[in-house]
Amino acid sequence: MIRHVVVFTWSPDADAERRAATVAALRALREDVGGMTSLVVAEDAGLTEGNADAVLIAEFPDAEAFRRYAQDPVHLAVIAEHVRPILASRSAVQHEA
Repeated sequence: MIRHVVVFTWSPDADAERRAATVAALRALREDVGGMTSLVVAEDAGLTEGNADAVLIAEFPDAEAFRRYAQDPVHLAVIAEHVRPILASRSAVQHEA
């Protein structure tokens, strides 16, 4: 199994409505793209100052399923239309679980 973890920090000018729409679009990837066995998209709980704003954790049965997801046009559209316009920084890792 491959676990894909992405940590997002939004730009300071991204308002609450835009952030919520982006999180909703990311959560919809499970149905809109598929191929994953689980998906969690969550906003930071605000317990520690300096944290990132949101995290995406997706699990895939194998590396090929992850690669299909990564190249899927719907996934790429969510990145282009929702994530990139408000993104200050992003970190990601894929690991075997």
